[in-house]
Amino acid sequence: MTTVLEARDVTMRFGDVVALDGLSLAVAQGEFVVVVGASGCGKSTLLNLFAGFEAPTRGEVLLHGARIADIEPRCGMVFQNYALFEWLTVAQNIGFGPRMRGRADPQRVADLLRLIGIEDFADHYPAQLSGGMKQRVALARTLANEPEVLLCDEPFAALDAMTRQVLQQELSRIVQHEKRTCVFITHSIDEALLLADRIVVMSARPGRVKQVLDNDLPRPRTADVQLSEYFLDRKRAIWESVQEEVLTSLVRAP
Repeated sequence: MTTVLEARDVTMRFGDVVALDGLSLAVAQGEFVVVVGASGCGKSTLLNLFAGFEAPTRGEVLLHGARIADIEPRCGMVFQNYALFEWLTVAQNIGFGPRMRGRADPQRVADLLRLIGIEDFADHYPAQLSGGMKQRVALARTLANEPEVLLCDEPFAALDAMTRQVLQQELSRIVQHEKRTCVFITHSIDEALLLADRIVVMSARPGRVKQVLDNDLPRPRTADVQLSEYFLDRKRAIWESVQEEVLTSLVRAP
């Protein structure tokens, strides 16, 4: 498979703190990769490097073999806190990025409203929406910019369990429909198993790739799949790997 996104021997320092140390990870075209690990292991730092928000202290972050720092940004980020413009309507929020670049496309906005299932709320403002609906708008706004890679930084962490379950299934459907490559950060092993083609377990700080697991659970990953013995076996195996790093991070905490 063609490698789209790659971190190659990446180290990231913030003063005396080493967030990532010699981390290497390649993401293939059309792949859904989920990264899990203890708090403070560098998951969000890795995502920020992929987005081009920061440059590594050492090593390279590449998109199709070119350094991300040297090219026009082609990765889009979906944040946990929505980051919507409160003074713009849903439709205006979705179309904001293309409009700022002189590429306004009302039809694409309409298509995305239908894709995320909130076409009836196009003229509403964020304050009039539930948390789940705001996150749908945030996802559609990112897709409107036509990113080659979709980066998701725990986008469902603040949502209630039922809304989170629905949006996990919706995100999986949308990513497949849009044929996007996706890197997704989460603390939830269940979420990782529901979404991922591959699951990357990171070590406690300094962050390194501890383990990479192929996820061959059948799609669509319905409630029946989640209740299967195979799902539970996979969850136990991943938790054993993550638990060791969580305990390590607690011992190292100040």
